[in-house]
Amino acid sequence: MPTKVKKIENPLVNQILKSLDDRKAQDVICINLKGNEDAFVDYMIVCHGDSTTQVNAIAGNVEKDVNDILKIKPHHMEGERNALWVIIDYVDVIVHVFYREMREFYQLEELWSDSYIPLEEKIKNK
Repeated sequence: MPTKVKKIENPLVNQILKSLDDRKAQDVICINLKGNEDAFVDYMIVCHGDSTTQVNAIAGNVEKDVNDILKIKPHHMEGERNALWVIIDYVDVIVHVFYREMREFYQLEELWSDSYIPLEEKIKNK
């Protein structure tokens, strides 16, 4: 039986994480910014793919699954054209899907590294 990341108390975040796992997004990091008064979102999710094709597939899968399952459309989506860095904005949750080299260059998650939610703990799907 497949495994998925630890559940978080937010259905949107959980669905996004499941969709990322389904498309084999790599090095997924979920950053909880709810208690940070300087933050503009509650959660930031960062991951990457190894090709622009995979980046587009990951981002498209998130958008489709969240819409199909939770009936939530992104407020804004940007970067699909070149697929080096796709941003999916759900207002309180922002997803960054990078092409590997772009993620290494920008190191976005390092800005918020003290807010990581440990996702390495695996639980079984029910």
